[in-house]
Amino acid sequence: MEVKVLDFNGKDTGRKVQLSDSVFAIEPNKHAVYLDVKQYLANQRQGNHKSKERAEVAGSTRKIKKQKGTGTARAGSAKNPLFKGGGTVFGPRPRSYSFKLNKNLKRLARKSALSLKVKESGLVVLEDFSFEVPNTKNFINVLSALGLESKKSLFVLGDSNKNVYLSSRNLKTSSVITSSELSTYAILNANTLVVLESALDGIQDNLSK
Repeated sequence: MEVKVLDFNGKDTGRKVQLSDSVFAIEPNKHAVYLDVKQYLANQRQGNHKSKERAEVAGSTRKIKKQKGTGTARAGSAKNPLFKGGGTVFGPRPRSYSFKLNKNLKRLARKSALSLKVKESGLVVLEDFSFEVPNTKNFINVLSALGLESKKSLFVLGDSNKNVYLSSRNLKTSSVITSSELSTYAILNANTLVVLESALDGIQDNLSK
């Protein structure tokens, strides 16, 4: 599969790059995508929720009324979960929501997400560019040239580029990562995936294994 290469002004450079069909043109496996996105979101959860149970609620442990003769149910403590201010029964406890997925499935999910982007015409290959100093205005000019100023976009760099990253950091609708940080969730969360030429080899090498 051949895709044309654009420059940072949004114009065709006249060059094309060959994309691997085994990475960018497979039949998407939606269940693999679902599991990988589910794992990503589960890993974002802190899992530090906690409610106080009967033994942890502050208060007296004395018997609040006599056992018999009141005409109501017996009660041994004000910490009883049935009373206002009492402990919680089977409340949430700190836990980890993470779960394991094997590497082959995660690789399949990323290839499926990339293939979906290509099918939806949501993938753009851009020639490598850089800024001399961090400048958000320059990055906005790149977005405008590509018609992405009002859309969610994800720029994938071959190597870490501090100036490009800092230039995009203040923008809510755009983010910059390296090819090694690419995840299924990040691909699907963006309307347009902008891949720099230098990142293509890294992506294809990682996903062709």
